[in-house]
Amino acid sequence: MVNAVGHIVDRTPSGEVLSRAQSRAALVPDCMVEARRIANTVISGWHGRRRRGIGENFWQFRPYSDGESLSRIDWRRSARDDHTYVRDREWEAAHTIWLWADLSPSMMYKSRFGTVSKESRALVLMLALAEILARSGERIGCPGVMEPVSARNAAERLATALTHSDLSAGLPATGMIRGWSDLVLIGDFLDPAPAIMDRLGPLGRRGMRGHVIEVADPAEETFPYAGRTEFTDPETGEKLTAGRAEILAEDYRRAYFARRESLGEGLRHMGWTFIPHRTDHLASEALVSVHMHLSGMPGRATHGGQL
Repeated sequence: MVNAVGHIVDRTPSGEVLSRAQSRAALVPDCMVEARRIANTVISGWHGRRRRGIGENFWQFRPYSDGESLSRIDWRRSARDDHTYVRDREWEAAHTIWLWADLSPSMMYKSRFGTVSKESRALVLMLALAEILARSGERIGCPGVMEPVSARNAAERLATALTHSDLSAGLPATGMIRGWSDLVLIGDFLDPAPAIMDRLGPLGRRGMRGHVIEVADPAEETFPYAGRTEFTDPETGEKLTAGRAEILAEDYRRAYFARRESLGEGLRHMGWTFIPHRTDHLASEALVSVHMHLSGMPGRATHGGQL
């Protein structure tokens, strides 16, 4: 007897591109509604992406550093004590943030332990982040899908563009990304860590800031299989039947977490952010975490239930 722990959702033969596109188009509106709900929840307790830069509004006083222009010193504030202070203004120029989600076949997986498929969670995170950033006046783009736009309805534009696009071919092409910007990548990143780093390394060397959200189904971490179990590769369709799956559990978990640790270490070494996220946890956890990193305020989200 074959155990049924998980399944591939919306499975479509690889040749039926139109059918897959129609399935994706039907999924995106629901994800947009969920994304907006989560974005509203996060924004209600958030104060926006504030940082020092060129602008008219006062932000903060901070100690003067050697080499800075004397014209920036606030002499009135400095006269109150023995320190010299600079008056910082708030950054008002729009920043470009590129968002991308892996929608390849492996992302279609959902076990009975996860609340949604990995694909659905990735879309919700992508659109919710676009919603929050658009409200902050940032320029939002998606490599190969949508050029950066600065508009309140940028998330809706992105959702519409996704219904006519195919993001199932692995990591995106990034030749169109110019200048100082951020890139947020959302996917399961199950390829070997060295192969992923070979693709992402050149981006870091170009000075691009990156943030990687690894979306995982609970079953992928815990390996809850026992007895005779049939495994199917969602990318190739190849099958493997294990007579006693439980004897594979320890080796599997060791390899799975070693891959994650290697990827995380490589990303952190190049100055990027790495955020593992499970589909049985709050979507807002990953959203808050990456938003804090984009804001220049690194932090950790706590694990919880579902949203």
